[in-house]
Amino acid sequence: MTHAPASAHAFPVLRTAGPLPEALAHPVIAIGNFDGVHRGHRAVIGTAIDQARSLGRPALAMSFEPHPRAFFRPDEPMFRLTPEPMKLRRLAETGLDGAIVLPFDAAIAGLEAEAFVADLLVGRLGVSMVVAGYDFHFGKGRGGSPAFLREAGQRHGFPVEIVPPLLDEGAQISSSVIRAALAQGRVEQAAHMLGAPWAVEAEVIHGDKRGRELGYPTANMRLDPATTLAHGIYAVTVTIDGVTHKGVASHGRRPTFDDGAPRLETFIFDFAGDLYGRVLTVAFHAYLRPELKFDSIDALIAQMDIDSARAKAALA
Repeated sequence: MTHAPASAHAFPVLRTAGPLPEALAHPVIAIGNFDGVHRGHRAVIGTAIDQARSLGRPALAMSFEPHPRAFFRPDEPMFRLTPEPMKLRRLAETGLDGAIVLPFDAAIAGLEAEAFVADLLVGRLGVSMVVAGYDFHFGKGRGGSPAFLREAGQRHGFPVEIVPPLLDEGAQISSSVIRAALAQGRVEQAAHMLGAPWAVEAEVIHGDKRGRELGYPTANMRLDPATTLAHGIYAVTVTIDGVTHKGVASHGRRPTFDDGAPRLETFIFDFAGDLYGRVLTVAFHAYLRPELKFDSIDALIAQMDIDSARAKAALA
């Protein structure tokens, strides 16, 4: 029995570890946190899909929510590259047949590595094969290493493939490296590692309406407080109802006016319409300059004219 890739519109997401529906039984599983679903993750997922097609089995991703780091360090804000809904959409786009999202709780955290393999992967999921990245660790105290997983697979009768790191100009591609790039405004480098520009989704909220007075009405959005994207001005694209528009965005505290809580303010070129309450997707293509404090409104408007021209050139 062969399996056609799942479409993004019919992507089953299972939130328990088995028993699996018949169409997804005996899967090849790609395991990981997959925050960002970056090119390194896609190498793991692509390997799982290729192996599943050759075996005539379904290909599933296994992930965990919340992110294990958020479970173990709840007092440290976790900058998610892709919150769960976005992550699942990205996984669906890879051609996987579905995903298993396990609640990362005290029970999962306390599961010994051997029990993770014997009870979960074999006993409940009946895996045909497991694919993981070179840095995947699992089980209590991260006791399960890639080498342990491969050895346990031999004992339990399923093959394991460990995918080596994917390099980007000599550097390993990882979620933490991408977060660090975004914190320095290096959105082009982040996009190269992700395989697409990094993007956020948020609801448009009412701001102070100052942009209208300046001739630059903006869609204002509050990002997750854990977001560490560098403050500054960016060339962006904005997706509204499936249509992509070009724009220029400011992420920061508005030092010329109030130095308030960080906010994303996006001016969408050649667009007019009420966006309040709508959820927009903003993708970051180029960093134009840091956030600055201006001595006058006229100086700010003049700089905004320059920023808009530079954004249009960057997006051309």
